Amino acid sequence: MASTNDLKNGMVLKLEGGQLWSVVEFQHVKPGKGPAFVRTKLKNVLSGKVVDKTFNAGVKVDTATVDKRDMQFSYMDGEYFVFMDMETYDQLHVDRKAVGDAANFLIEGFTATVAQHEGEVLFVELPAAVELTIQETEPGVQGDRSTGGTKPATLETGHQIQVPLFITTGEKIKVDTRTSDYLGRVNS
Repeated sequence: MASTNDLKNGMVLKLEGGQLWSVVEFQHVKPGKGPAFVRTKLKNVLSGKVVDKTFNAGVKVDTATVDKRDMQFSYMDGEYFVFMDMETYDQLHVDRKAVGDAANFLIEGFTATVAQHEGEVLFVELPAAVELTIQETEPGVQGDRSTGGTKPATLETGHQIQVPLFITTGEKIKVDTRTSDYLGRVNS
C-alpha cells in the first residue's frame, strides 16, 4: 500500500479487480477551492491500454511488486523464447504474447529486461535502440540517391523496415525498437 502522494513514474498499481497499471505520468493539483487531487496517466501492463485517472490526494492505493531483471535471450523453443538470468543461470520460458513487438529485434545473446509479477511474465523490454545486420535489401539506383527516398530491408531477425537507398545487404545499422525506424549506420 502507498499513498497517491508517493506515486512515481514506472510504479505499478493493482487496481479494479487486480489489474496491473503502470504510472506513465502524474501531476499533483491543488486548486484554489476544494481538496487537492492527483491526475495520472496509467498504462495497463498486459494490454497496453492507456487511461487517465484522477485520485484524491492522500488516498491509499495498492502497489504491485514487479521484479525486473536483465536477462539474456538464449534461443527459441517452439513458441517460447528462452531467457537466461545472468546471475543465477536459471532459464525462463516466455511465450510470444509476453514478448510482444520485442520479438522483431531479438537475436541470440541480446540482453533484455524481463518483468515478472508473482511468477508470471508481464512483458519484455529492450533498449531503445539495437544494432542489427541487413540480411537482404534491393540495391539502390544511382540516380535515386539524392532524393532521400527509402526502400524495404529485411533484418537478420526477419523483421522488415524502411532504410535509405544507400544502405546495402550486410551492413550493420542501428534501429529504434519502439518505432522500427532506421537510426543510422554502425561504424565498425
